[in-house]
Amino acid sequence: MVWSGAAGWAEFSPFEDYRPTDCVPWWRAAQEAAEQGFPAPRRTEVEVNAIIPAVGPVAAAKLLAGAGGARTVKVKVAEPGQTEAQETARLAAVRAALGPRGKIRIDANGAWDAETAIARIKRLARAADGLEYVEQPCRTVQELALVRRRSEVPVAADESIRRARDPFEVKRLEAADLVVLKVQPLGGVRACLRLAERLELPVVVSSAVETSVGLAMGLALAAALPRLDFACGLGTGQLLSGDLVRERLLVSDAVLPVRAVSPDPALLAEHAAAPALERRWRERLDQVRRLAEAASAEPEPGG
Repeated sequence: MVWSGAAGWAEFSPFEDYRPTDCVPWWRAAQEAAEQGFPAPRRTEVEVNAIIPAVGPVAAAKLLAGAGGARTVKVKVAEPGQTEAQETARLAAVRAALGPRGKIRIDANGAWDAETAIARIKRLARAADGLEYVEQPCRTVQELALVRRRSEVPVAADESIRRARDPFEVKRLEAADLVVLKVQPLGGVRACLRLAERLELPVVVSSAVETSVGLAMGLALAAALPRLDFACGLGTGQLLSGDLVRERLLVSDAVLPVRAVSPDPALLAEHAAAPALERRWRERLDQVRRLAEAASAEPEPGG
C-alpha cells in the first residue's frame, strides 16, 4: 500500500505471511516517510549491484548484460535442489561476463551450517576468481562468527540484523565484517542510521520487492549514511513488470539518482487491488497501526 502525507509518499509492503507484530517496523518506516520526510542527503547518486538469481550460466550472462552497466553483482547460491557444480558454473559465467575488475558477492540466505559454509565459500571464491563478501552464509550469529574466523572471504550479516531480537549480538561476537540494512523491516531511515552508528560496521543498503516509492525510502538511507563503501542492493525495481510512478527508479550506468518520487494517479488506478484484497490490506494496516501506537513508548527495533 502507498499513501501521501505532509512530507511525501510512503509504502507499506510487508510480506503476506508476516504477523501483525512483525509489521510494526514497516508501519513506522512508512509513517516517517509520509509525515517526517528523510534526513538531508550526503550524496546525489548511489552505486547499485546487479542481482543474479539461481539460474544457469547462459541465463546468468544474459541477465548481467541487461543489468544497467553494473560493476558489482550479487549472485544467489545455496538454492534447494541445486548442486555445487551448478553454483560454480553460474559464478564462472558471471566472472567472464563481468570482467576481472568487477566485484562479485554471494548470498546464501542462511542455508549452510558452519562447516559446509567454510568449505563451500573457499571453492566458490575460486570459481568466481575472488569474492567481495558472502552474505548470511549461516542462520545463527554463532555460526557466522565461526565462519568469519576461518574464512578469508568477508562475512555480511542480513537476517541476523533484520530479524533478530538482539541485532547487537553480531557486534559482540565479532560475527560480521559488514551489515545489510533494509529500511522498512528496521523501522525507518533514522532508525537505521542509529543502528548503523551503534554497530560501527560498514553498511550495504538493500531492498525487498518494492515499488519506486519503497525504493526511495532505501535510497534515502543510502544517501544519508556518513560512509557508503559498498554498492547497494537497491536495483530490485528491474524485477517488476510495472510501477506506480512514470519516472521509475531504475539503474542506469550502475547508479540510482537520489530523488523523490510521486505516483501517477493513472498508474495508481491501473494497479488498484481488487475490492476484497484492498479491504484485507486496509484491515491489516489498521491492526498494525493500533499495535504501533500501543507500543509507541517502547524503543524502536535496533534503537
